[in-house]
Amino acid sequence: MDFIAGAIGGGLSTAVGYPLDTVKVRIQTENHYRGFWHCVQETYRTEKVRGFYKGVTASVLAVSVVSSVSFGTYKNFLGAICKLRYGAAEAKPSQLDVSLAGAAAGAARVVLTNPSEVAKVRMQTQRNPHPSTTHQPVSQPKYRGSLHCLKVIIKEEGFGGLYKGCSALLCRDCSASAIYFLSYSALCDWLTPDGRNKPGFLVVLLSGGFAGVLAWGLATPMDVIKSRMQTDESDQHKYKGLIHCVRESVRKEGAKVLFKGLGLNCIRAFPVNMVVFVTYEGVLRFTDHYIKKK
Repeated sequence: MDFIAGAIGGGLSTAVGYPLDTVKVRIQTENHYRGFWHCVQETYRTEKVRGFYKGVTASVLAVSVVSSVSFGTYKNFLGAICKLRYGAAEAKPSQLDVSLAGAAAGAARVVLTNPSEVAKVRMQTQRNPHPSTTHQPVSQPKYRGSLHCLKVIIKEEGFGGLYKGCSALLCRDCSASAIYFLSYSALCDWLTPDGRNKPGFLVVLLSGGFAGVLAWGLATPMDVIKSRMQTDESDQHKYKGLIHCVRESVRKEGAKVLFKGLGLNCIRAFPVNMVVFVTYEGVLRFTDHYIKKK
C-alpha cells in the first residue's frame, strides 16, 4: 500500500505544481528573463496556458511511478534498518535511520526519473508560439510531445542521452530525500500531542509542506546544474560533466546562478508536498480502516 499511496500522491502533486515547475526550469536555463513575473508574462504572451503544461502527461505518469518507488523504498528500507538494529521492523527509528532510508529512496528515484526529467526539461524550454500570437506560419516544433521527445533523444544522442545530468540528479535527490523524510518525521513528532499515535491531517499538511521547502532549499544548486546539463543537446556539447557545468555556470554568471529559482522552488514545494503527504497518509489510513472492518 505504500507503493500505491505514493503513486497517487505523486501524480496529484505534479498536476498541482507543474506550471510553476515550467517557469522555474526556464528561469534556470535561460538568461533573458528578468524574474518570475517576466517569465510568466512572456510564456503566456507567446504560448498561452498550454505553454505552462508542456510535457505534463509524461511527467504525471513518471512522477506517479517514481513517487511510488520512493515511498515504497523508504518504508521498506526503514523497516529493514529497524529490524537489523532493533530486532523489529515496527521499532521507533532514530533520525540517522530515517535519513539513510530517505537517501536510499532518493537513489532509487534517479534510475527511473532521469529519462522523464530530460524529456520534461527539453519540452519546457522549447519555444512553440501559440498561433494567435504570430501572423506568420508556425513552424513544426522539434519535439511534438513527451514520447516523441524521448524517441528523438534516443535517435540523436543514443540511450546515454536519456541519462544526461544523472550525476547532478543523484546528488540532488539523495541529499534532498534524506532531509525530506527526516524533517517530515521530526515535524510530525513535534506537532503531534502526547497520547496520539498518528498525526492529524493538519499536522500532516504543515509537516509535508515545510519538509518540501527544506528539501528544495537544499536541492536547488544541483537542480540548476541538472537542468543545464539536460538541455545540452547533441549539437551543443557545452558541458563535459557535472564539475565542468558548475565551473562554467559560476564563471559566467557568478555563484548566485546556483540559486536561480530558489524562491520559486520553495513556493512550489509547499502546496505540492502538502498534497503528496496528505494523499499518502489518507490512502494508507483509508485502506487500514477498510481492512480492519473486513
